[in-house]
Amino acid sequence: MKLSSLFNIAVFPFALAALNIIGSPNQAKAATFSGNVSGSWGKPTAGSINTDPFYTGEDTNTFSWGDPTPFENASSNQLVFQGNSFSASEGSLFKIGDLTYVNGTVLLHTSVETVSLELGLSFTDSTEVDQVFDYEFYLQNTPNLSNDPELNADFVFVANNDAERSFIYGGEEYTLSLTGFSEDNGKTNPSEFRVLEGEKTTSAIFAQINKVPKPKKVPEPGFPVALSILGVYLISRKKAKKIQ
Repeated sequence: MKLSSLFNIAVFPFALAALNIIGSPNQAKAATFSGNVSGSWGKPTAGSINTDPFYTGEDTNTFSWGDPTPFENASSNQLVFQGNSFSASEGSLFKIGDLTYVNGTVLLHTSVETVSLELGLSFTDSTEVDQVFDYEFYLQNTPNLSNDPELNADFVFVANNDAERSFIYGGEEYTLSLTGFSEDNGKTNPSEFRVLEGEKTTSAIFAQINKVPKPKKVPEPGFPVALSILGVYLISRKKAKKIQ
């Protein structure tokens, strides 16, 4: 038997396997998620200046804070979260719900500094376990010392280190990130939601789901061997042609 024939029988199938390993890119498709969102407010933190915090609505979707009683016809500040159904592909922005903010008039030192929003994602796929995420919302209450309505506006935002949470779906790890608030159906997506004094405004909260990259694996010991054998095979084929 000729040497070239031996390589054809013994090495060529292995060489093809090596080429398949090299030339087969990951064809995984982006995941699609669908389901419903619900939300409730947790226990707030008062902060250092709020010595007499006043609030209601813990464990409900409507949270009010600040004592308005010293002011005639005044109301507390209020946040109302209303979740919605969603359908989104990995990496796309999608709306998780609406946040309504009532900017009331409250007594100094009776406000709170932060409150957590517990988001529940119930996936349409019944094989997946429902996911629960906690996000800390910071409440900036201004003292209304300016004649400029914009400077007197109160606002809410989510801390950067609190805006991303991870979960497992289909055996893979993903993150759910709150990307911002939008009053124009997602055309703009600012990181804070501002409301003028005495106003009631609704903004959509947008989010994004991204897959967490897996650590790169070190090539198996057999992989370099396959490349070496493939090289020997190609050289032998070249020599065989010269002999013929």
